[in-house]
Amino acid sequence: MTKALLLSLVTINLFASDIPIDFVKKHKFAKSIDVNAKIIQLSNAKQSIMSLLDGHIEKYYVKEGDKIKRNQPIALIDSIALSDMTSKYLSLKKQFNSLRKNFQATKALYKKGLTSLQELNTQKAKQDEMISKINRLKSQLQTLGIDAKKLKEPTSEYILYSHNDGVISEILQPLHSVISQQTQIINVVKEQSFYLKSFVPLKYAPIIKTAKRATLHYMDNDIPVKIDQVLPRVDEKTQRIVLLSNIEKRIDDLFIGAYTAATIYLAPNKEYLAIKKTALSFFNNEWVVFVPKDEHKDHDNHDDHTNHQEIDEHQSHDDHNDHTNHQDHLKNHEESSHTEHEEEIPYEPRIVKIIETNDELVAVEGLKEAQAYVSDKAYYIKSLLLKSSLGGHGH
Repeated sequence: MTKALLLSLVTINLFASDIPIDFVKKHKFAKSIDVNAKIIQLSNAKQSIMSLLDGHIEKYYVKEGDKIKRNQPIALIDSIALSDMTSKYLSLKKQFNSLRKNFQATKALYKKGLTSLQELNTQKAKQDEMISKINRLKSQLQTLGIDAKKLKEPTSEYILYSHNDGVISEILQPLHSVISQQTQIINVVKEQSFYLKSFVPLKYAPIIKTAKRATLHYMDNDIPVKIDQVLPRVDEKTQRIVLLSNIEKRIDDLFIGAYTAATIYLAPNKEYLAIKKTALSFFNNEWVVFVPKDEHKDHDNHDDHTNHQEIDEHQSHDDHNDHTNHQDHLKNHEESSHTEHEEEIPYEPRIVKIIETNDELVAVEGLKEAQAYVSDKAYYIKSLLLKSSLGGHGH
């Protein structure tokens, strides 16, 4: 046995123990429908951030596509109305301090009998009215994110904050725009509010309500989605039934309005022999599954090989002095060694026909129930068989 052949056999035996083996089992499959679909967002998933006062957009803290959190700064607004409001607030506070002093003085005089109760009540009413005006302004300032207690001088700037977590889908007003109160500045899309809108041919109308789940095929990824509802009206443009599915899994780079493919699964209705999807391999232009070679067959081959070696050894001993026969013996031994190398790969391909599929399994014809098969790493066995085939061609 050559050194290269020995190394190949050791490699095969080493990895054979790591090859996962499973058994063919029966499994109920749902009928699947491949359809066109569109990624959408329902109208209640969008929110607009609006200006709270007339003003001027000084700065944006975000850009389109940014993911934001609740109460995150969005934009800096400069507003003359805010400047007037804060000036008035500070002025009212000064007036209140004067009124409070007057009330305390009137109260002291009243206790001494030097002023009337009516005068005391008048001062009290003025003080209460001022408190009401101050509290009203204080509440408005808090809405703008300004802490009135910390306000020492008039200001014209305030910051707009986000109301919820989401993604900035569109900036509606350019920087330095002059805006009015209640002007929409930015649109925010709530996270995890994307839906898959699938278009199903009308011929499936009698059974489409049995559909419970689907798979979104997006950018080489298969994402399971749950079907929420079958809309009662067909799509006017396509004249197809519309299914809405909630995309619960978070997906990066998910674009609203993108057309994609989807698979709709109806209620399970038929049982097939099934294997794992990872077991399938495309080999010699056919779908195959690798299975362990028949042990009895391998044993017979091993006996034949042993007898062949014994004959070779006897022939080698008898013809030891015959140089020509010795060369023929070496050639036969190399061919025998090559045959041994091929037989050492303990798996062989079985051609299968694909019947149905789901996210993890595939229904096939061509295998028997409880038959052992390679459930993963089929690529490794395929490479060994291809190398063996190329090596045989070389000899």
